[in-house]
Amino acid sequence: MKQCPAGLCSRGAMHGKDMKINITEDTDLRKIAESGQCFRAYETGSAFIFIAKDKKIRLTQQKDTLSADCTESDWNGFWKHYFDLDRDYAAIRKKAARDPFMSAAAEAGKGIRILKQDPWEMLISFIISQRKSIPAIRTSIERLCEAFGEDKGDYHAFPTPKALYEAEASVLQGCGLGYRLEYIRDAASKVYLGELDLDALFKMNDEDLQNTLKSVKGVGDKVANCVMLFAYGRTAAVPVDTWIKKIIEEDYNGKNPFSAYKDDAGIMQQYAFFYKRTL
Repeated sequence: MKQCPAGLCSRGAMHGKDMKINITEDTDLRKIAESGQCFRAYETGSAFIFIAKDKKIRLTQQKDTLSADCTESDWNGFWKHYFDLDRDYAAIRKKAARDPFMSAAAEAGKGIRILKQDPWEMLISFIISQRKSIPAIRTSIERLCEAFGEDKGDYHAFPTPKALYEAEASVLQGCGLGYRLEYIRDAASKVYLGELDLDALFKMNDEDLQNTLKSVKGVGDKVANCVMLFAYGRTAAVPVDTWIKKIIEEDYNGKNPFSAYKDDAGIMQQYAFFYKRTL
């Protein structure tokens, strides 16, 4: 597990008493942080730091209880939704009972939840993710946040479309973007200038949503499906990366197994992705 970057967690002292949240058994902070869907989640000692948009939370877990350094209002107003705690993942896992590989994957991935993240943050994050390892993605995103995100004291918020639109190319390139620089600039331009309204996309059907996301330079099927799944809650979307390709080729003789799970296909994909990487 990626440890917290220097200073990011150590300066984030808790104040007062943590609130306690009762959770279902299908929540595992470590697996969520390692599942490849978020890049600003870090382990520090026995706790986990999650940063989303301009918010930060420190969580510890003991069996079916989370301890969180936030107010009840912040938890109910943001973080409960973020962790998708109203969905019954145990029931979804049972759907894989007749498929030996997927059943094993669902058991190994038990505790992963599909985070409901910000569309802008996911669009930029998964553009950056192309042909990069997870540690390299994290590094680029943190550099981007430190250079262009609002300073919140002990962390930086994710940069706004305006901040990236107005950013100097040389400073952006210093964040390790490589050829993705022009993709980031195109996304920032489209969103900041109003050509692409990311909030309006929630009303679109899956096909129109995917096609609209692909209007951004550098966004293909894989990145679009990641944004659909991790930002827009389209759990039928299945991002196909090298790991998923291996599963299709090595474990299913070239046949895609995920379509059988319909609206839960993206959730099963996350279990399979996690399982294949940890084998």
